[in-house]
Amino acid sequence: MCRILGVSRVQYYRYRSPKPSKRRAEDAGLKQRILRIFAEFKQRYGVMKIHHELNLELQPLQLRCSPRRISRLMKKLDIHSVTVNKWKAASASKTKVEQRPNLLKQISRPLV
Repeated sequence: MCRILGVSRVQYYRYRSPKPSKRRAEDAGLKQRILRIFAEFKQRYGVMKIHHELNLELQPLQLRCSPRRISRLMKKLDIHSVTVNKWKAASASKTKVEQRPNLLKQISRPLV
C-alpha cells in the first residue's frame, strides 16, 4: 500500500498515530493555568496581567511565556477580560445653579 501511495512506511505510520508535539503539550498546560488565573481574578485580567501572573508561576520552573502566546491561547479559549466603564459624575448643566451671597465681599473679575 505504501508503494501505491508513494510514501515510506515511517511516514505512513507516523501519519496514522500522530503524537502531540512538545509545543502543543506545553500549550495544553498553559491553557489550564490561564483559565485558572482568569477565574481567580474574576475575569478582570487581560493579556498583560495574566502574562505577569503566569511568569511569576513559571519562574521557579525556569520557564517563560510571551504575551503574544498568551493572547493566542486566550483567543482559542474564547476568553477576554471584562471591561467596565469608569464612573462619571452627571453634568452640572442639567441642574440649576443657585446664586449664593458674596460673604467675603470680593470683587468678581472677568477671566481673561
